[in-house]
Amino acid sequence: MGYGDIMKVKATGASRATAQQDNLGTSGVRASHAMAQTDADRMEKYRSKINSVGARYGIAPALIAAIISRESRAGNAIKNTGGWGDGGNAFGLMQVDVNPRGGGHTAQGTWDSEEHLSQATGILVHFIGRISTKFPSWSTEQKLKGGIAAYNMGDGNVHSYENVDASTTGRDYSNDVVARAQWYRNQGNF
Repeated sequence: MGYGDIMKVKATGASRATAQQDNLGTSGVRASHAMAQTDADRMEKYRSKINSVGARYGIAPALIAAIISRESRAGNAIKNTGGWGDGGNAFGLMQVDVNPRGGGHTAQGTWDSEEHLSQATGILVHFIGRISTKFPSWSTEQKLKGGIAAYNMGDGNVHSYENVDASTTGRDYSNDVVARAQWYRNQGNF
C-alpha cells in the first residue's frame, strides 16, 4: 500500500482507560488485540465493503476495520442511535466528525454503508497527506501513524512523533488503532 505497511508501525496499544471499556485487567497491545477480537464477529458483515473501500483508496482494509473497532465497536456502540455517537457530533461506523467546530463534515450515506466508509477513508487519506506535508522527514510508517492520530484530533494537534497521541482520545488513539489493525491482519480477517 502506498501509505505504508501497517505491520511495520510500532504501537504500544490501548491505555488502561481504553481497556476499561471491556473491563480488561491489562492494557497495551494485548488489550487492543482483545478488543479487536471481541469485535471480529460483528466486523464480518462489513468485510466486503471494507475490502472494496481499502482497494479504492490504497489503505489496508485491516486499518479501516481497526478504526471501525475503535470508533463504534463494529457498530455495536451506535446501532441503536441511527449511527450517531459522541453526543450527536459523529456519524457512522468510523464516526465522521460533523461538529461545525470540529471536522464539520456532512454525513454521507447510511451509518453502515460503503458510501460512509468511503467518506471516512477519504478523510483519513487527507490527514495522512497533511501529516506528510507537515513532517516530510518522517518515514512512511510514521506518517501513517500520524495520519491516524490526526483522523481523531486533527493535524494541528500532532506536534511530534514521540508524543503523537498527546491530544487524541484516551491519549492512545493511533497506538490502539495500529495494534488492532495488526491483529486483524495477523488473523487473516482483512
